[in-house]
Amino acid sequence: MIRSRLKNLLDHCFQQGVEQNLWSAAAAGLYNLETPKHEGQGDFATNFAMIVAGKERRKPREVAEQLAALLRQDAALLDKVEIAGPGFVNLFVNPAVWSSVLAPIAEQQEHFGLCDIGKGMKVMVEFVSANPTGPLSVGHGRNAILGDSIARLLIAAGYDVTREYYFNDAGRQMRVLGASLQARYLEKLGLPNEFPEDGYQGGYMYDIAQGMIDEAGDGFKDADVDVFRKRAQEAIFADIDATLKRIGIIFDSYYNEHDLYEKGLIDDVVTTLRAKGLVYEQDGATWFKTTEFGQAQDRVIIKNTGEPTYRLPDIAYHREKFRRGFERMINVFGSDHIATVPDVLAGVEALGFDKTKVQVIMHQFVTLMRGGKQVKMSTRKATFITVDELADEVGIDALRFFFLMRKPDSQLEFDLELAKSQSQENPVYYVQYGHARLCSIERMAVERGVVVPELADVNLDCLRELEEYQLLKTLAAYPSLIADAANDLSPHRIIFFLMDLAGQFHSFYNKHKVMTEDAQLTAARFCLCRGIKTVLANGLGLVGVTAPERM
Repeated sequence: MIRSRLKNLLDHCFQQGVEQNLWSAAAAGLYNLETPKHEGQGDFATNFAMIVAGKERRKPREVAEQLAALLRQDAALLDKVEIAGPGFVNLFVNPAVWSSVLAPIAEQQEHFGLCDIGKGMKVMVEFVSANPTGPLSVGHGRNAILGDSIARLLIAAGYDVTREYYFNDAGRQMRVLGASLQARYLEKLGLPNEFPEDGYQGGYMYDIAQGMIDEAGDGFKDADVDVFRKRAQEAIFADIDATLKRIGIIFDSYYNEHDLYEKGLIDDVVTTLRAKGLVYEQDGATWFKTTEFGQAQDRVIIKNTGEPTYRLPDIAYHREKFRRGFERMINVFGSDHIATVPDVLAGVEALGFDKTKVQVIMHQFVTLMRGGKQVKMSTRKATFITVDELADEVGIDALRFFFLMRKPDSQLEFDLELAKSQSQENPVYYVQYGHARLCSIERMAVERGVVVPELADVNLDCLRELEEYQLLKTLAAYPSLIADAANDLSPHRIIFFLMDLAGQFHSFYNKHKVMTEDAQLTAARFCLCRGIKTVLANGLGLVGVTAPERM
C-alpha cells in the first residue's frame, strides 16, 4: 500500500545517497517511517536523518536537507517534504494518490489487509485452559476472546496457527470436584453425606447429580469418588465446550494434563533436572533450583505429600510443545498466573529449550458494572456470572467487542447497560450501524436505478473533500495495522481502528450526500463507500463480530 511505497522510496533514496557518497551504508534498515500524532506534521514522518547523522557524526538537519532533495524527485507520490525539529522529515502524500487504495480493496475484497509476515511459521496459541470444575466465568470469557482474536490476527498475517486448550484433569482440585458431586448426589437421595470444606457449591453440581439419579436412581450410592469425578468432569467440560462454540471459538486440539502422568513425562522431567544437578530434596519436598535462572528463591515442584505443584506439569507440558515442532508458543493467562510463569520459563530453559519462543500475554480482571455499580461475584460460592449469562444479556457481538476494548494488561470495566444500548454511545452498535448504513446505500442505489461503472472507469479525482481524504487515508492504513497488530499481539488495535473508521464515515455521511446531481461524483462516492464497507466487514470478522446488513 501507500506506506509500503513510501518505505520503498525511502530505501531507494538511502541507496542513492550511498552511491553518491552522501553517507555510508552503516544505517541501513535502522530508520523507520511513522504516522505523526499531530496534525500538520505530514502524512508520514521519518527519523532517517537523525539515525544516519548519528552513524556519520554529522548534523541531522544537514542530512535531512540531502534526503529531502532526493525525496522531492518523486513528485507523483509526494506533494511536499518538510524538515522539522532536530531533523525529522515530514512527508505529505499527493492527494490524488490516496484514492489508489480503492483498487486493491475492490480486487481483493475479503482478502484485503492480509499479509504473509508469518511465512507459515508454526505457532501455538494456548488459551482458556480452564479447570473443568465449573462453567466459564466472565474472566474466562476475556481470556477466550483475547486468545481467539490473537489466533485470528496471526492467521491473517500468514502464520500456521494451532489453537490449543490445556485440559487440567489431574490433581487435587479434581478429587475435590468428585467429592463435591458425590455429596450432592447423596444429599438429593436423602442419604448421609459430608460436603468437602472447600468443595464446589454451584447449582450446576445439583444438576449433574440429578442427571445421575434420572439415569440410575440410587445406583451410584456406593460408587467410588472417582466415578463422580469422571461424571462431573465430562458434564462440565461439555458445558464449557458448548459455551465456547456459541461465542465462535473452536479449538484445533486439546491436551490432557492426565496424559503427562500416564506417559511418565512428569517423572522424566524430574529425572532430567536431577541429572543436571537442578533438583534437591529438603523438608520431605523436591525443590527446583530456580535461583540458577535468576529467580529470587528456589521452588517446590513436588510437595512432601508426593503430589506435584502446578509448576511441574506445566514445565512438562511446555517441553511437549517444543517436541511437537512449534516454533513459537503464545500463552494467554489471567494475572493470577504471574507468580508461576517465571518458574515455568526457568524449567523450559533448564531442559535446554529457547524460552524466548514462549510468549505470555497476561490479562487483568473484568469488573461488571450495572447502573454505575459493580456486580459482586465469588467463584468459590458460585455467585459469579457465567459467559453464557453475559451472552444472553448483551449478545455475542457486544460480548466479543467489549472484551477487546482495553489492552490485556488493563483492567476492564464491562458496562452492561452500555453494551445493550442501541445508540452511538455503544461502540459495537456504532460500528455495526456504519456497515448496515453502507449496505442501505447500495440498496437505495438499486431502487433508484443508479448504475455505478467499473472502478477503472470512475473519476476518483472527484474525491476532494477533507472527510473523503481522511477516509481514504484510514483505509490505506488497514494493511499496515494488521501487520503491526499481529506483531504486537494486540487485537484491541483492530477495535480502535474500527471505531475510528466508523466515526469518520458517519461524519462524512452526515455532511455530504452520496447520491448527487453530479454523476461522476456520485460514482466516486459509491466506490468510496464500497471500500469502507469491505474494510469494516473485514475488521469485524477479524475479531469475530458480525457485520449486519440491516439494523
